Amino acid sequence: MRRVGELLVERGLVSQSDLDQALAATQGEAVGPALVRLGALSEADLIDALADALALPVLHASALPSAEAVSAAAARLRAPLAWLRDRGVAPWFDETGALTVAGRVHDPAVQEAAAQWGEARLMLAPAEMLQPLFVAGAPLETAPDAVRLRELAEGAPVIDFVTAMLAEAVARSASDIHIEPFEDHMVVRLRVDGLLVDWRTAPRALYEAVASRLKLLSGMDIAERRRPQDGRQSVRISGQEQDLRVATLPTTWGEAIVLRFLGRTRTLPSFEGLGLAPDHLAQMRRLLGRGNGIVLVTGPTGSGKTTTVYRMLMELNNGARKIVTVEDPVEIDLPRAIQMQVRADIGLGFAEGLRSILRHDPEVIMVGEIRDAETARIAVQAALTGHLVISTLHTNSALAAVARLIDLGVEPFLLADVLRGLVGQRLIRRMCARCEGAGCKTCAGEGVAGRMGVFEVVEIDTALHDAIRARHGEAALEALARANGFRSMREDAALKAQAGETTPAEAARAAG
Repeated sequence: MRRVGELLVERGLVSQSDLDQALAATQGEAVGPALVRLGALSEADLIDALADALALPVLHASALPSAEAVSAAAARLRAPLAWLRDRGVAPWFDETGALTVAGRVHDPAVQEAAAQWGEARLMLAPAEMLQPLFVAGAPLETAPDAVRLRELAEGAPVIDFVTAMLAEAVARSASDIHIEPFEDHMVVRLRVDGLLVDWRTAPRALYEAVASRLKLLSGMDIAERRRPQDGRQSVRISGQEQDLRVATLPTTWGEAIVLRFLGRTRTLPSFEGLGLAPDHLAQMRRLLGRGNGIVLVTGPTGSGKTTTVYRMLMELNNGARKIVTVEDPVEIDLPRAIQMQVRADIGLGFAEGLRSILRHDPEVIMVGEIRDAETARIAVQAALTGHLVISTLHTNSALAAVARLIDLGVEPFLLADVLRGLVGQRLIRRMCARCEGAGCKTCAGEGVAGRMGVFEVVEIDTALHDAIRARHGEAALEALARANGFRSMREDAALKAQAGETTPAEAARAAG
């Protein structure tokens, strides 16, 4: 048991302290699975190391046996299905009558059992890959109770499935995980580079256990299935600390669940890494050089606004300014900044948080989002009293923010006086810079890897100031901005396609 752990330490896959903790918690279990459950190691890394060390083949998903074949083998070998499931191992006999045992075959208990079963071909396989073989025939239960759900949530197979799901999402740099129940199955999808891709389709019998575990970890009521719930959890996956926001939504066949990674360990890209062209970058830095006023970043959900705002704050965070934020939720830790979390359950919203922030003598205030009239009013007052306020707004273009704020009750003459700049953006998939064709490890042969922004940046000059006071519409404001070099997101996307940074099809998809 120690030999496997020492191998993992030698390869730099885990630390000695992680190994010591796992060894203390094994209770007869192999140390590898214990490390996976602790979040110190991904099962994929464990299997790769074991395959080399033990000279064992790895089972491919296409070679999985049927659930019926495993049940028949278990009966013939007199091995309880529950024991096989909990140990993460599946036996079956092929058409020639030869026995194969796949899964965590390095587990001493499994090796002892396999020796009693007779000659067998041993193969390594992730435990989560084998779980559908044990739940496919399980009856659906109705009217679940909290005690049963908690027992399901704490079962080893469910822990393995959830751990593998999170590890896969981290490995693929997914921003979200979607778990969607249907009549006879559930689907797990990952949002990678802005697009949803399937990860697993699993039997419906596994759904309630997975849902219960996620709700339990996120501080939700596991027995409440009629109302939407929101929660948050911090987990350790493949040796990395991750913060997750979790939301449930009641649907026809159960609760759809979405997990969003909040980026505790994310490294913020530079402005250039975000995709800002040199002229846009120069405009952005001029906006940040203003000592007071409002700068807004606009775009729909998932357009990268938060990342841009955090990069702006990092540029301003030189130690000479006090930066205070009010966010929902706090997504990235900013060194030396004071960050406040919105708490709707106790009446602490953006407006209340912003009102309190003003008494803490900040130079820079970040409001996660301007959602209502009161928040908009207080943000304008903060800007009028000498603060630089940075926030986001959900609009389809940068200049549409003017009409949106007026709709929220901000007087045009006040808005004109405090508004310093507007940034509109979308995210677009980036061409793979190191593409090696069909076998490319960076982009998996798709030709695109990662995302960058397409932007439009507006500096409020005298002409735009006067036009906002006079309540001019968006078209008139854009005409004035173009006289000062304005370029729309659609035009920015076209330039990036011409430069080979993205494809024309992707530019059209993302920016119209």
